[in-house]
Amino acid sequence: MKAPYPHPLIAREGWLFVALAVAAALAVGFLIGWWWSVPIWLAAIFILQFFRDPAREVPDDPRAVVSPADGRIVEVSRSRDPWLERDALKVSVFMNVFNVHSNRSPVDGTVKERWYFPGTFLNAALDKASTANERNALWLRTPEGRDVTCVQVAGLIARRILCYVGAGAELKRGERFGFIRFGSRVDVYLPLEAQPKAVIGDKVYAAESVLAWLTPPTTNTNRT
Repeated sequence: MKAPYPHPLIAREGWLFVALAVAAALAVGFLIGWWWSVPIWLAAIFILQFFRDPAREVPDDPRAVVSPADGRIVEVSRSRDPWLERDALKVSVFMNVFNVHSNRSPVDGTVKERWYFPGTFLNAALDKASTANERNALWLRTPEGRDVTCVQVAGLIARRILCYVGAGAELKRGERFGFIRFGSRVDVYLPLEAQPKAVIGDKVYAAESVLAWLTPPTTNTNRT
């Protein structure tokens, strides 16, 4: 199915950057010479591709956990979810500067809580970036009662995490909820019973690629 798409092909987060780059290229071209403006035009093209934000086809299966970002899988492991204080299946997606940086909800669910931590800016491909870097976490609960934690993590170059939802918000699988500027990662913590589909090294696409499959809950959650 088509994800709700109330935004343009070029993400609104990039409009100012694109406008400034084009204005600078035009100014240099008119005032100094068009050959001198070539590097600035190349920079403008790079910025334009960085802020592209295409619509995506979302899998219909309600068990599917879709990728919250474009990029490469750098971790699939049993890990500790520091936000919900539980053992979990962790799947991490690393985004380089050539990936789409719009972030999408991995599941249908209600935002139970949102946390922000102002950390450092290590290379987002490193495992320790998950606990050391600046990050923003969303605790999502699916209609079936499954808890999923989705964490936006800043990287070496990324200096701005944007998240547009808070506690009480309802998100559809594949729905846009945020953006990270210039290289980063997104960690997803799932119940241990989830069945992973993605493996390390896979190239994934936000809202389209399935990271794992959720199984029905076997017991009621203790969290409220």
